[in-house]
Amino acid sequence: MSPNDISKKSQTDWEKLDSMSDDEIDFSDIDEITPEEFAQAVVRHGLNPDRKKEQITIRIDSDVLTWFRSQGKGYQTRINDLLRAYMKAYEQS
Repeated sequence: MSPNDISKKSQTDWEKLDSMSDDEIDFSDIDEITPEEFAQAVVRHGLNPDRKKEQITIRIDSDVLTWFRSQGKGYQTRINDLLRAYMKAYEQS
């Protein structure tokens, strides 16, 4: 397939969509979010990605590090986000 085979113009009828209520929209082709996906979304919500970072050395169990790495690009950011969420939870206590 060449780039010319795909139209750059949206084929969505935005006026029709805007006039519909939430109950009228068919979401049946969208997979239900898993608890794991939801947890990742919640952890990232509202976090400022522009914070100054420091490079450190930390010892983490190899199976934990292997699991985070298996999640793909950005695993260090996800580790940081989880640590921040934990910190925030205990700041409010």
